[in-house]
Amino acid sequence: MQRVEEEIARVIKEIDYDEVTRLFDMLSGGKRLRAKLILKIAPKSKEAPLLGAVVELIHAASLLHDDVIDEANTRRGVASVNATDGSKTAVMLGDILYSKAFTELVKFDKEVAQVIASSVTALSKGEMQDVEMAKEFNSDEAKYLNMLYLKTATLIESASIASAYLAGKDVEKYAIYGKNLGLSFQIIDDILDITSDEKTLGKPAMNDFVEGKSTLPYIYLYELLDEKDKEKLISFHAKTITQEETLWIQAKMKEYKTVEKSFELAQKLSLEAMNSVKEEKELVAILETMIKRSY
Repeated sequence: MQRVEEEIARVIKEIDYDEVTRLFDMLSGGKRLRAKLILKIAPKSKEAPLLGAVVELIHAASLLHDDVIDEANTRRGVASVNATDGSKTAVMLGDILYSKAFTELVKFDKEVAQVIASSVTALSKGEMQDVEMAKEFNSDEAKYLNMLYLKTATLIESASIASAYLAGKDVEKYAIYGKNLGLSFQIIDDILDITSDEKTLGKPAMNDFVEGKSTLPYIYLYELLDEKDKEKLISFHAKTITQEETLWIQAKMKEYKTVEKSFELAQKLSLEAMNSVKEEKELVAILETMIKRSY
């Protein structure tokens, strides 16, 4: 990981603009999950640290744009760039990180570069779908999971595939691992948005629903409610809800066990991912740790 951080620092320095360096230093590095995956799948590849840096820059760029779209004031518990320096600056910083990442990406073999580049198109498409879906309450589970795959899982999936190419490993097995890890990871995040407090999340609890996002616990709840309560749930969608309304949603979710049902799906996907790479204990451990983040 030190090599990854060194490559990131080198790339940012090469941009040769103090303002970019200042703004990038403001960003929280996060878990570096994608880079860690690459290093664990291709530990002997000399190209793995640079690939990890490229993928982390792409991820950072996507989050900058995501915060602008969501008008988010915080990211990982600290002020977002759009909050401190404005949305225009955040978008431009994201564009610089994307373009610099692609400049580095062309140094790799075609198959590696292509899979990463394709995932950026997919995650951008997923972001657009997310915005469209937030315009009204979505009760379609398959539609939601497809959006999650595009927006969140594809970059993790492509990082797994690309590092399998670097290591000369079975690409299909690592594709399953990356895709399912990405989906499980986001489903757990959706659950934590409901079950955790603001201090833990670094953002207001139940913020997803306020922003118009109908995540799995809400979709499952809608399926089980009677018509009157379905209308009531929809009436709370995409608006600031009161404490009383929040408690009603939480009580109904507890009654119908929709958080538990969502967690069961995350567990199922994680198990499939574990089975695809069961001989690699470190990759299995990542899944086990991720599942333990839940409620």
